[in-house]
Amino acid sequence: MPYLIETFDKPHTQALRQALRDKHLDYLEENKKMLLACGAKLEDDGTGGTGSVYIVDVESRGEAEEFLSADPFAIGGLFERIVITRWRKAYLDGQCYL
Repeated sequence: MPYLIETFDKPHTQALRQALRDKHLDYLEENKKMLLACGAKLEDDGTGGTGSVYIVDVESRGEAEEFLSADPFAIGGLFERIVITRWRKAYLDGQCYL
């Protein structure tokens, strides 16, 4: 069952985000089988990340929490706040799943 994870970076942590980015991307690559989608939330001008969105296909909220807690961004203390919500896949890549 999919879960949407939304993270919000702590203020003034762009340098930390950049320092952790390569390890974070490696972690995503290692866990890509559970990722339906993910990406950074950006400033309106396209610069600097302000957080992330992940949609993970896992069996429980606990697994979604475990996935996020092992992310180098989380381990490194980047996130000020996270929200985890169960998600229903209605449309993805132009395909209806209802």
